[in-house]
Amino acid sequence: MDRDDAGGAPLERSFEEIFRRAYQPLVRALTVASGNREVAADCVQEAFCRAYARWRRVGRYDDPVAWVRRVATNVFIDHERRRGRAGRAMDRLGPPAVVAPPDPHALDLAAVFAELPPQRRIAAALYYVDGLPVEEVAHAMKLSTGAVKYHLHEARAQLRPVLEPLLDGDT
Repeated sequence: MDRDDAGGAPLERSFEEIFRRAYQPLVRALTVASGNREVAADCVQEAFCRAYARWRRVGRYDDPVAWVRRVATNVFIDHERRRGRAGRAMDRLGPPAVVAPPDPHALDLAAVFAELPPQRRIAAALYYVDGLPVEEVAHAMKLSTGAVKYHLHEARAQLRPVLEPLLDGDT
């Protein structure tokens, strides 16, 4: 087992500790952003694989979880771009032969989040689901805090018409 240069804890053990602490919260946040737990898990796993491959460097960062979060976010954004291109190709094929009507009383929160543009979706997921402060969301997304606040404001504005009637009915 490798040890860090200072003779401290084994590198694999410190990686394992970071993985155990951060994996589920990262998957949870990206699940909301992606609307798909498998996609979220794939993105986070890819980020941890990249971190492990570079652990001698990444493990020395002040906040290696922030690095993993940023990589997972980038992997997700790349996935969304590819999915967008694939969706446009499918649109050219035309609609499916039979489409079941949606249940007007069912609310799929993941589907509601899926309507948000990727930057807003990621910001909202990291802030509301992962519970990160605005500053950490900004760091993870490589944006200013003002830009994150803008994305959160726009996400709330876009989600309000869908969610407000449901919340008003509960009170």
